[in-house]
Amino acid sequence: MHNLKEIRKNTDLFEKKIKERNSTIDLKSLIKHDKENRELIQKKEKLEQQKKTISQKKDKTQFKLSKEISLEIDKLNKEQGELKKEIELILSSLPNLALDDVPVGKDEKANKEISKFGEIKKFEFKPLSHDQIGIKLEQMDFNIASKTSGARFVFLKNNLALLERVISNFMLDMHTQKFGYNEISPPLIVNDNTMFGTGQLPKFENDQFEIKLEDESSRKFLIPTAEVILTNMVRESFLNEKDLPLRLVASTACFRKEAGSYGKDTKGMIRQHQFYKVELVSIVEPKNCNSELDRMLNCATSILKKLSIPFQTILLSTGDMGFSAEKTLDIEVWIPSENKYREISSCSSCGTFQARRMSAKYKKQNKSEFLVTLNGSGLATGRLMISLIENYQNSDGSITIPENLRVYMNNLEKI
Repeated sequence: MHNLKEIRKNTDLFEKKIKERNSTIDLKSLIKHDKENRELIQKKEKLEQQKKTISQKKDKTQFKLSKEISLEIDKLNKEQGELKKEIELILSSLPNLALDDVPVGKDEKANKEISKFGEIKKFEFKPLSHDQIGIKLEQMDFNIASKTSGARFVFLKNNLALLERVISNFMLDMHTQKFGYNEISPPLIVNDNTMFGTGQLPKFENDQFEIKLEDESSRKFLIPTAEVILTNMVRESFLNEKDLPLRLVASTACFRKEAGSYGKDTKGMIRQHQFYKVELVSIVEPKNCNSELDRMLNCATSILKKLSIPFQTILLSTGDMGFSAEKTLDIEVWIPSENKYREISSCSSCGTFQARRMSAKYKKQNKSEFLVTLNGSGLATGRLMISLIENYQNSDGSITIPENLRVYMNNLEKI
C-alpha cells in the first residue's frame, strides 16, 4: 500500500514507476477522487461549525436551519464514504514500486542473470523426467490422485514419500541451526484481512482457494504460501527496535488454483494445486533491507550447494516481479529432462509496502516507523525433489541419495 500524500506530492514519479510495473491503473482518477474527497471534508467542516454556532445561540427560529444542515452533512458523509471506497480500491490495487537497480521490462525477457553455480551433469543415457522415474518405481501415482482429487495432484509412496519429508526436515534444520531462523508451525487457514496484508487480495482473488463457511460475513482462505501467515504475525503491532531483526521459517502445505496457467506444465509435479514449501520471512529495519535480502538469498542457495545441484540466480525485471515486491531474485535449478533451469525460489524485498497494509510498525528513538518485510522460498520442496530425482538418476532407473540426506533417510543410499 502506498501513502496517498506521497502520491499527491510525487504524481509524475508514481505514474512512471507504476507504468514500469505493467499496471494499467490510471492515477489521474485517484488524484481526482482525492481532491473531491478533500473538498467534501472542507464543506462538511464549515457546515459542522455553522451548526455548532446555531446550537450555542439556542435560537429556536434557527432549529429548522440546523436540521437542514444536519441533512446536508449526512448527504456529504454518504458521498465521502463512496469516494473513500473508490480511493481505497485504487490504492490497494497499485503494485509496489521497483527499486532503481531493477531492470525495466515488460516480462521475463528483461530479466538479468546474476550468477551460476555447479556443473551440469552429462549423462551417458537419455535422462528421464521425474514423473517417468517415479511411476517406474511405483512410488509416484497421478492416476489415484486424479480419481480422488482431480488434476494437478499426486500420491507419493514409500521412499519417495520419505524423501519429501526428509527434504523439508533437512532445510528446516539448516535454516534454524545454521542461519538462526525461528521455526513456526502456523495455521493453514487465514481470513481476508490477512490475505489483504500481504497483497493477495483484492487483486489476486481468483488465484486463491476460498473456504465456504456458514457465516458468510467471515471469509477464510487456504494459504497460497506461508509468507502470508508468517508476515502477518506482526500485523497491527508495534515492535521495539531491540526485537529486530525477526527471522521466521515454516514448512507448510500451500494451495493455489494456478488460474492463469491453464494447460501449462500439466505433466508431473511442476505445477500443482497443493505442494509443500519451506518459507523464510524477515522483518527488519528499513536501513537493513538490502543486506537482509542478500542474506536470505545466501540461506536459500546454501541448500542447493549442500546438495550439489546446479542453479542460477536471476534478477527479475519490473514486469516479472510479484505485486508486493520492490526487488526479486529468483533461484532456478537445473532440470535435466527439460534441458533448462526452473524456478525453485523467489527472494523478495517488499520494503514498507506490506507493513502499511498490515499497520505494522516499530519504535525507534521515540518515533514510530513502518517495518520492512522480506520473504523467500527456502526452498520449494516439490521442485527440489524434482531436481534431486532427475540430477541423481541412474541408468537402471534408481535414484542415488545425496550424501547430506542419507542420515535423514536411515542411511539409504539409493531408491
